[in-house]
Amino acid sequence: FFAPWCHWCQKLEPVWEKTAATLQQKYPGDTRLIVGKVDCTAPASEALCIKHRIDAFPTILVFRKDDTGESQHESYHGERSVPAITAWAEHFLAQAKRHIAKTNVVDSDMDGVPDSHNGVGCMVSGLVHVQRAPGMLKIQAASDSHEFHWETMDVSHVINHLSFGPFLTEQAWSVLPHSVAASVGAMDEKSFSSEQHIPTTHEHYVKVVRHDVSPPGGRRKAVVAYGYVGHSNNIQKAGEVPTVRINYDILPIVVQITEKSQQLYHFVTQLCAIVGGVFTVAGIVAAAMDRGIQAVTKKQSLGKLG
Repeated sequence: FFAPWCHWCQKLEPVWEKTAATLQQKYPGDTRLIVGKVDCTAPASEALCIKHRIDAFPTILVFRKDDTGESQHESYHGERSVPAITAWAEHFLAQAKRHIAKTNVVDSDMDGVPDSHNGVGCMVSGLVHVQRAPGMLKIQAASDSHEFHWETMDVSHVINHLSFGPFLTEQAWSVLPHSVAASVGAMDEKSFSSEQHIPTTHEHYVKVVRHDVSPPGGRRKAVVAYGYVGHSNNIQKAGEVPTVRINYDILPIVVQITEKSQQLYHFVTQLCAIVGGVFTVAGIVAAAMDRGIQAVTKKQSLGKLG
């Protein structure tokens, strides 16, 4: 899958043509291995490129005879040379001849790095050391061997985990109040989707606050946890390169949480106060009702009850 304006497609074209000629020469008349190309800028092939989510050029995909409509087609990420692509293609011919087992992950040069694999998207993980000042994490597609079609680029994503500060042990988690523990990973397991065929940038705004939680008894050090509140917006703007931006602001405040156990005599005192209050209110109500009944009885005896 290529675009005529793509620099990397132009460099691949003679390699691709020579690879096709080499395979045809080595396996004349064998129709089990066909090398083709699709111009994604042509009106007739635009729907096909959209269907297979082609947003980087060039993209080399494998289509098998027994693929279904829902099949994921593995893509080639190896060296763009005639020997490398030829050896990779011959691997599929060996699968078709059942000389080797069928697999979607191919490492034809046996260097430990797969030359092709299936699946769409990528996983980003890591640890970033930042200053205690406002900043931004920016995630955007970049490549030194591809050009991108930004109009079809889809940056839909799932935030599996996002947190600030040191990693917490199980013991530390047990100390945190539920509200603080929930705020440490407030955006965990949340998904954000782009509308189909509309370039969308996802902007996340995160306000981070430090919490110092002191365990009961005061025998252990306070647990430091950074909770945050996140808000997200979608930006759909012509010419905007689809991006994921996480804007964070670590606020210069500390919330201190201390849990103190109540002494028994405090509990007894409060209990007595409650019981005494109940009896006092009950006495007032009973006295008022008694006076009311006496007044009604007196009027009744004088014949003034109506």
